[in-house]
Amino acid sequence: MNFTYPKSEKLKSKKTIDLLFSEGKSVSKYPLRLVYIESDYGIAENSTQKIKMGVSVSKKYFKHAVDRNYFKRVLRETYRLNKHLLIDHLEKPHAFMFFYQSNDRLSYQEIETKTIQLFEKFVVEIKKE
Repeated sequence: MNFTYPKSEKLKSKKTIDLLFSEGKSVSKYPLRLVYIESDYGIAENSTQKIKMGVSVSKKYFKHAVDRNYFKRVLRETYRLNKHLLIDHLEKPHAFMFFYQSNDRLSYQEIETKTIQLFEKFVVEIKKE
């Protein structure tokens, strides 16, 4: 199992990010939210990458950059360790944006538990489609 978060997996395309916010679907598990869209844009045809992932923490809830950066690091880490839950159930490439949406300061263990629950909820959602 590959527990990496390479540069090729990071969501950087402005077009894809705009598409996520305009047409993306969402799954939530307080305080986390996952916005996703099935997307071939920004993913090379010969690439084995199925995922483009971005993380975000709102300035509204965390005024200090130090706090926002800490939670972004935690989100990236929990994604990196649990991305197999997503990849194993995807047939087509997807773009994701992963949000922390609360001013509650949860511990790493709580965030990881919520991340796993959120990814499982996402898998159930895409099975319905």
